[in-house]
Amino acid sequence: MRRHDFTLVAREEHNVLITTPAQFESQLRALIERDASREDALRRNIACVACERCDRCSESSFLRDCVGVASSTYCVRCTSCVDCSHCIDCTDCNRCSHCEFSERCVQSAYVIRSVGLIGCTYCFGCVGLTKKDFHILNEPYDRQTYFDTVAELQRILATSGHRSSR
Repeated sequence: MRRHDFTLVAREEHNVLITTPAQFESQLRALIERDASREDALRRNIACVACERCDRCSESSFLRDCVGVASSTYCVRCTSCVDCSHCIDCTDCNRCSHCEFSERCVQSAYVIRSVGLIGCTYCFGCVGLTKKDFHILNEPYDRQTYFDTVAELQRILATSGHRSSR
């Protein structure tokens, strides 16, 4: 293996001028620092309005404590959600509204503590449902019974210290 001599490296067409190993090391450190600054800039929000304590969010407004949220409004403590509004503590949701403590839901609204719902509304503790309304633990309820039961469940969960919507 041949040892390279830095003293002859000079390329004006690329704006690179290295005459010693120390210069090479110095320029490399400068590039690394510049890249770190660019990474810090990526952590900032892009085209957001009135977002507080958010990280890597974009084109959103009135978010609080969110990470990686895009095209969303009025969400709190959400992560990696897109085109959502008024969601709380959700992760990887898409086009959802008023969801709480839910994950991987799509085009759903008013779902609480649910996972993997598509096109659902008013579901509590459901998993993997598609186009369902007024379900608790994947079982159907009439509208009034749903609201009464959810209120009671939330009260019980809140007093026992379990994570619930309020």
